[in-house]
Amino acid sequence: MRVAAGLRVAAAWLLLTAFAQDKGAGNVTGARMVAAAAGADGDNWLTTGRTYADQRFSPLTQINGDTVGKLGLVWHYEFDTDRGQEATPVEVDGVLYTTTSWSEVFAFDAKTGRLLWSYDPKVDRKRGFMACCDVVNRGVAVWQGKVYAAALDGRLSALDAGTGKVVWTTVTVNQAKPYTITGAPRIVHGKVLIGNGGSEYGVRGYISAYDAQTGKRVWRFYTTPNPQGKADGAASDAALAAKAAKTWGGKAPASGGGGTVWESITYDPQLNLVYFGTGNGSPWNAIHRSDGKSDNLFLSSIVAVNADTGRYAWHYQATPDDTWDFDATQQLMLADLKIGGRPRKVVMQANKNGFFYVIDRATGKLISAKGFVPMTWAVGFDARTGRPIEAPGARYRDKVAVITPSPTGGHNWQPMAFDPSQGLVFIPAMETSFAFGDDPKFKYHPAGTNLALDFMQLVLPDEKAQRAAIKASLKGELLAWDPVKQEARWSTPHAYYWTGGVLATAGDLVFQGDAEGIFAAYDSHTGKPVWRYDAGAGVLAGASSYAIDGEQYVAVMVGYGGTGPLSQHWSLPDRPRLPGRLLVFKLGGTDVVTAFPKPPPRTLDLTGVSSNGDVKSGVLLFHQNCAICHSSNASGRYLPDLQTSPLITSTEAFRTVVLGGALSSNGMASFSKLLTAAQVESIRAYIISESRKNQAEVTAAK
Repeated sequence: MRVAAGLRVAAAWLLLTAFAQDKGAGNVTGARMVAAAAGADGDNWLTTGRTYADQRFSPLTQINGDTVGKLGLVWHYEFDTDRGQEATPVEVDGVLYTTTSWSEVFAFDAKTGRLLWSYDPKVDRKRGFMACCDVVNRGVAVWQGKVYAAALDGRLSALDAGTGKVVWTTVTVNQAKPYTITGAPRIVHGKVLIGNGGSEYGVRGYISAYDAQTGKRVWRFYTTPNPQGKADGAASDAALAAKAAKTWGGKAPASGGGGTVWESITYDPQLNLVYFGTGNGSPWNAIHRSDGKSDNLFLSSIVAVNADTGRYAWHYQATPDDTWDFDATQQLMLADLKIGGRPRKVVMQANKNGFFYVIDRATGKLISAKGFVPMTWAVGFDARTGRPIEAPGARYRDKVAVITPSPTGGHNWQPMAFDPSQGLVFIPAMETSFAFGDDPKFKYHPAGTNLALDFMQLVLPDEKAQRAAIKASLKGELLAWDPVKQEARWSTPHAYYWTGGVLATAGDLVFQGDAEGIFAAYDSHTGKPVWRYDAGAGVLAGASSYAIDGEQYVAVMVGYGGTGPLSQHWSLPDRPRLPGRLLVFKLGGTDVVTAFPKPPPRTLDLTGVSSNGDVKSGVLLFHQNCAICHSSNASGRYLPDLQTSPLITSTEAFRTVVLGGALSSNGMASFSKLLTAAQVESIRAYIISESRKNQAEVTAAK
């Protein structure tokens, strides 16, 4: 296998000489990407997944099991934001490009850490109201002298790779609707591919391709039928008419049905196919979306289209008629595997629903599917039909259903990695559960989330024993998975369930961070930890690796990100909002980063503070409108801790913010279209009650 790899590298270097040598910053071309996939150009990390295949595997070996003990921080940078950090740094010819929250872009000298330029798209902070899972961004694409970045508000921009100056900008969404973009663009055949998010709020998903030089749209593929029952004049028209229209029990809802393409875009240059995953339905509960009996294509699916035209090639639906928020937007990874005695070109995904899928990437035919984490929504898989076998009672039409995995998933946005020499996929896996209950009074609202759930089922129990039991059931692990045998090779547990993205290297190492803030290296053959660094804050993003002047570097973004810090807040480290950081390591690095300050006591003087609001109704109202950003008991995570906010001591001050929009410049938009003054006071009453409970616990613990 190593000999064959050497031949591929030699061929790749021939490809590298076929195009012009570096003429300036950001000189990434299709030939260079193909060469990197063949094993050449290992000194660079050309796209967020390193190559088109998105394997996140570095062929560099200087940092290995024998030398990793000498790994140290060589430089770092602290950003001016304390929101989530999810980007994987891209490195091209000595320049490191990354993004932070609010879609800001930075370029550094990859060797010294000197800031070369930065770009702030100045996203209107009120747009954060429409972002389900923080105002994060997962990175850039680099192509022929330009850096491409998408902004939360739906803009796609091309920046000069040398200066950061805007070359062109185009708006990719209807900004009057609750669309957002958090994903990284990809470049294929001179076209910039980008999707969007917003399914929780009620939009229609699609992926678009734009000319990399001009910003002009080339094609668009919608993932759900036009609610008006007509063609769009888009690349998806034929497929939607032939495949999807009949699967909606009549027609897609007026809000669009969901299915947003918010991450996972991959490309096969030999087949000239683009693969992308689609998101959950809108609303989550399928009985409020169509008839609750139809598959609802192309929701929660893997779709392949022609890279040049966007024309449909094939699809595979991972969760038919999804009703549990089981997106199929997790990373799609390409690989060549020997299965059943013959070589197969496959696309692989560790899906949110708990199944690991291996699919023929030329035909879309399912090769195998196996659960990689425990699940209760399905009891098996029908190999003949390629469909999961649902467990009785999993659909919560008449009663509550406790489902594993939860909407957090068995695997979420955090990237996995693949070591081709071992044939192993390294998955940031999670075991979580969630209580689903139908809201029979659900009505679509254009200004808020639309899940059609009974939010009283989301309220966490007060009893410590129950909390302890739920916390014990939440597990995170680094899982080494054999995709051919569909079985685990080894598993290394984490202290917290919300696990970080993964980088694998030819030095037989796997790098991963966690919610506790530990960035670690593991022996890729055994899972044994061999090095660790305390970053002081959650490390959830995937790392990258590159080499300059014969020295190998590892770069990673630091900062909480995604829904994990909100959903089971009390099962994660009790840390305040902390600034995001970029950490870069090499052998012999001696840089020292200033420690984050210790969190202040979570106390607030509530003497004489009262409310005439109804706490019971406040519980429901809070979880319907506020928990998605402020956590399920108002304790915050990457947004303010309302339990200790002075605002709750004053009816007028609280109302000025919630209804008046006094803090809209910080991202706290007015809720005047969703709530009345009386309802806001009930929410305040609930938060006060939670604050008093917290302070009683703090006092008892002293």
